[in-house]
Amino acid sequence: QVQLVESGGGLVQAGGPLRLSCTASGRTFSMYVMGWFRQAPGKEREFVASISWSGGRTYYADSVKGRFTISRDNAKNTMYLQMNKLKPEDTAVYYCAAKEPTDQSLRITGFGYWGQGTQVTVSS
Repeated sequence: QVQLVESGGGLVQAGGPLRLSCTASGRTFSMYVMGWFRQAPGKEREFVASISWSGGRTYYADSVKGRFTISRDNAKNTMYLQMNKLKPEDTAVYYCAAKEPTDQSLRITGFGYWGQGTQVTVSS
């Protein structure tokens, strides 16, 4: 089991930056492929980005590629999402997620552990 807690959400103007954090507790953090997802009002939850256990491999949704950067610090049991050039359409609740250690792929499926989410609102 791993517990995930997101932080860093808030209100930001379009074009601005924001950094989200996800802190994990429980089993060894470095064992997990981690990811970020988001859910806007009235829409289904969608994949944002994922990162390998070492941080050496990353994968992004086309909608955020070039603007968002996923990273992790295994010594701090923390994953980050640096979001730049934010757009109003990035407004959503952002969720941190993890896979079982047996699944080391970066595919958008297979995430079984979830945080509670943090709200990001981008004003125009």
